[in-house]
This record gives sequence, C-alpha cells and structure tokens, in this order.
Amino acid sequence: MQEKYPFHEIEKKWQAWWEQERTFHCDTRDDSRPKFYCLTMFPYPSGSMHVGHGRNYIMGDVLTRYKTMRGFNVLSPMGWDAFGLPAENAAKTRGVHPKTHTTGNIAHMKEQIRSWGVGYDWEREIATCHPEYYRWTQWIFLKFHEMGLAYRKAAPVNWCPLCTTLANEEVTAEGTCDRCGRPVEKRKLEQWFFKITAYAQRLLDDLETIPKWPDKVRQMQGNWIGRSEGARVDFVLSETGDPCPVFTTRPDTIYGVTFMAVAPEHPLLQKLLPGSPREREVAEFVARQALIPASERSADTTAKEGVFSGFHVTNPYTNEQVPLWVTNYVLMDYGTGMVMAVPAHDQRDFDFARQYNLPIKVVIQNADRSLAADSMETAYVEDGVMEASAPFDGRPNREALPDIVKLGKERGFADFTVNFRIRDWLVSRQRYWGCPIPIVHCDACGAVPVPEDQLPVLLPDDVEFQSEQGNPLARHEGFVHTTCPKCGKPARRETDTLAQWLCSCWYFLRYVNPRDTTQPFDR
Repeated sequence: MQEKYPFHEIEKKWQAWWEQERTFHCDTRDDSRPKFYCLTMFPYPSGSMHVGHGRNYIMGDVLTRYKTMRGFNVLSPMGWDAFGLPAENAAKTRGVHPKTHTTGNIAHMKEQIRSWGVGYDWEREIATCHPEYYRWTQWIFLKFHEMGLAYRKAAPVNWCPLCTTLANEEVTAEGTCDRCGRPVEKRKLEQWFFKITAYAQRLLDDLETIPKWPDKVRQMQGNWIGRSEGARVDFVLSETGDPCPVFTTRPDTIYGVTFMAVAPEHPLLQKLLPGSPREREVAEFVARQALIPASERSADTTAKEGVFSGFHVTNPYTNEQVPLWVTNYVLMDYGTGMVMAVPAHDQRDFDFARQYNLPIKVVIQNADRSLAADSMETAYVEDGVMEASAPFDGRPNREALPDIVKLGKERGFADFTVNFRIRDWLVSRQRYWGCPIPIVHCDACGAVPVPEDQLPVLLPDDVEFQSEQGNPLARHEGFVHTTCPKCGKPARRETDTLAQWLCSCWYFLRYVNPRDTTQPFDR
C-alpha cells in the first residue's frame, strides 16, 4: 500500500478518461431526460486563475455532478470574456499583441481549470474575441439600430490619455485613472448608446418575477432604475426667455423657491456664458467640478459649493425672479440637470442657502410649532399646512399637491410626469480590443449600417500600439477607409468598438448552439 495517495496520477487518469468518453458532453436534442442548465459566469482571461475562480467553478461543478447523478441531462459550458482594456494596455506597455496576449492566457487558464477536475462541455467553448462570436454581437447591434434603440449623440465622458473612456467607477477620488494613475478630464465625444430607458418600467415590474432573489439585490436594482413620480415645471430664463424645465417630486413647495441650481455640465451654460460678466468665474468652477466623480459630488458628506451665474429664472407660479446658481450637488444625469431650490424644505438646498446667504422662505408650516426662516437650523421636510402659497394657504400640503400641478397644467407650464434614474447605456469605447461597431459614416448618407451578409466586420491584426495616445484603430488607414454600402462613395468605418459588457451580456444564449452559423441562438 502506498504511504500517500497519488493525487496527481489519479486525477490525470480520470481527467483523460472524462475527455475521451465525453463525460460532460451535453446533447441538447435529448428530450428523454429532464434538462438542467448549470451556468457559471465565464472569466476574463487575465492570465491565471485564482482562488475566487475556484470557489465559483467548483460550486457549479458540485451542482452539475449532483444533477447528473439524479438523471438530468445537464448542460455545463465554459468560455471566455476575452475583449477588454487590460489586453490592449499590455500591448502598449509590453509590446504583445492583444490577440496573442489573450490567446496565451486562455490556454493557460483552461489548463488550470482542467487540472481542478471541473466538468465542462468543452465542445461548446466560446470566446467573445473570436469573429464567429462577435459576428453575432454585431448582428444584435444592427437589430437594435434597426428598431431605433441604438443611437449616436455627443456626451461628456471621463477621458484618460492612456485608457481612453472610463466609467465613473474607474475614476479615483483624486480625479485620476484607477488603472494607470494618469489625470482624468471630461471630454465631449460622439458616443453610441442603447435606449434602455424605453424599458425602465418593464425592468422595474419584472423584479416581481424573480421572488427568490435576495431582497437586498432586488431593492438595489429598483433603486438603480429609480422611478419617481412628480411634476415637470417650466421655469423661464428671465434675461433671454430660454426654457428651464425642472422635474420635482415636491411641487407642493413650488412657492418657496428662492434660487435655481444647475449642474456644471448643463448645455444651457455653454450658451449663456460666452461674453457674460461672470464667464471666467463660472468657467473655472465648471472646470474644477469636471475633475470630480459625480458620486463624490452628490455625496451627503461633500461640502456644497457653487457660483452665481449672473442670470435669473422666473418662477411661473409666482412670477418671481430668482438667481441661477451653478452647484456641485446637482447632476446632469438625473431629471433635467436643473433643480428648483427650496431651502426651507430640502436639506441640501438649506445647507447651500446658509453657506451663500440666500433667502429661505417657509411655505409648509409645522402644525405643532411655528417655523421662522431666520431661526431654522435644518430644513423642515415633514408634512404640514401650506402658507405663503396663495391660493393654497391653509390646506394640508399633500392634499394640495395635485391641485398645484393641475393649476400649472391649466396654465400651460406644468404637468404630472414620471422620472427614472436609469440612463441609456453608453456602449461605445475608443479602443482597439473590442467588437467593431458595424457602421459606416458617409458624407452623403450619414451613418449607414453594414449589411448583414458582410458581417463580421473584422478587427485588423496589423495595428500599431507604440503611441499611448488615443485609439489605435482610428489610425489604421486600411480599416478606416471603405465605401458606403448605400451609395458606393468613399466613406469611413466607425472606429469606436463596443464595450466589453455588450459581448458578455448574451453569451449564455450562445452556449446552447455555439456552432450555428445562421443565427446567434436557437429559440
């Protein structure tokens, strides 16, 4: 008898046997047994597996083997989330092509998984960087575009000179890139978006269809979608007559507005500031705020800052003119990017008003004790009785709220509305190592979709990575210059690529029939 169990030899033997006998192969056409799909999230091929990978995949393997022994026809596939920024940065810093870098990492990590004895149907292996896969990512993009759900517009982005476009979460509190440490700036670029806001209510409603999910996860998703019922009120810029619409959940406080707060990124400022008396001061403030992540600006612990724009806004309910302030706590990606400030009944507005010595006007009175603006230490945010709000004085504020909106609706400057926090999904990146966007830009025809029979639009291999600046794909003359599919004239390919997440959001469907050349997945 051996003193030690020969783990290495025994494991190698049975791993070879499983592969030879196709032990974990799944015939999805076999309907003689109940079917079970065990999906574990595929990894990014970073170079080596770690204990976190092992934890996830071994748990999935236990479930796969349990269901198999219970007589189920089990589908347990594996693949690779293979596009992404690290491979491109490796090309720039180490001179290794992203494809070479990724392919080598996949081979090494696959061998690691095999050595663990985890059972996968490797005949279904996919990688999002393979043309036979990203052809269908491009097809999905074209379907969205055909339905008006993929569109292009100018939008501000976090820009790193090395890593290009960054998500807010990839910018540190110091305003630097969390990958390379370089300073991050705000740039306005033409970007591609998916119109997921069209499905906001459906996304919210469908949280009820997953009752077994943890409550905290469903709550988090609900907060991310962020449905708010309120009113749209059309203020007017006093000096020019420009519309200044706001969304508010508290139209019952409309008579207490003492200033208007606008996000530093608001496009109205770009129109108003040039040549105005306070242009320099406001521009400097806007530039400072552009370096601060939105999450930090809006945090309760962040000091409220602002600068007077030099302009005023007229309240349509009172005809009063109030100053327009540019503030750090108003964000462009919620509501309209402009907020009616009611210091007496909103704590952020209260803090700001106290700091800058702005008026405070009580319009909802505490039924238990009289509120005086000069002596208030915090905003009064509870319910009460309306005052200084003729013709609604003396009424409970919640009772008066719908009538206040109705009055504005009758006069043409307000209406009931619903706002969602969720924003359309920015899906384009100024990078090479990603799925090419199947669009051609023609001076005569505009943005033209590549015909489906010309997919996939292939990434060129002969790309130069020596320069750290910008997108290497945009410098590849052979890729950029093409002809318009519509009119045949010279045109330019879209050089942005799709975000890594777009390739990895549908992979579980491809596993079911990964070699199908006629459709992305079989219903």
